[in-house]
Amino acid sequence: WNTEGLPRDTVSTENGILVTRGRRWPLMIDPQDQANRWIRSKETKHGLKVIKLTDAGFLRTLENAIRMGMPVLLEELKETIDPALEPILLKQTFVAGGRTLIRLGDSDIDYNKNFRFYMTTKMANPHYLPEGWRIGWKADRRVLGRGMMRRRQPSVCIKVTIINFTVTKSGLEDQLLSDVVRLERPDLEEQRNQLIVRINADRNQLKAIEDRILKLLFTSEGNILDNEELVVTLQESK
Repeated sequence: WNTEGLPRDTVSTENGILVTRGRRWPLMIDPQDQANRWIRSKETKHGLKVIKLTDAGFLRTLENAIRMGMPVLLEELKETIDPALEPILLKQTFVAGGRTLIRLGDSDIDYNKNFRFYMTTKMANPHYLPEGWRIGWKADRRVLGRGMMRRRQPSVCIKVTIINFTVTKSGLEDQLLSDVVRLERPDLEEQRNQLIVRINADRNQLKAIEDRILKLLFTSEGNILDNEELVVTLQESK
């Protein structure tokens, strides 16, 4: 993640875990655009589509991404969201005729399980109401006086994982230190990135070896010292 642009402070790392492991789609409070840049760098190789609610054809772009299993970044979100997106936020998929479908607009479309949905807002302190009632000015339901009206809007906060990417003081210190090293000693920064990649690869290899040893121990019969494959695996793990 760090090599893809995620800041190296602890808060950003925890936010990254919430983004990638959360059960609901993430909505990132991102006034400094840090999350936006990270998602763009992370998902570009997977065919990332970037949309805004003000785009004329954003539903068509979203539909194609859902069919093809490509990631989508919805940026510059405000305090309300298009009701057409509610089935996506709630992951309201269903099976019909052996196909996994989801309702988008007026049609049912194929849902690819590789589809991923990210949302960012530049608002530093958005107010996402727990209830769906909001006050507006054009009366279409019930007049409250002086042209004001009460209308139903889809609640956002209960349908997404809200993650605050606003820079903290400690996080800013870590990021500034990293930027200074990157500018003053780019060779050290390159070595650091290589070490991060190498450490992650070693951790994955260690986990694979541990799983293999446990499997061999579980399936081994008789004296484990007579199991040549297990002995060889234990030697390799050193």
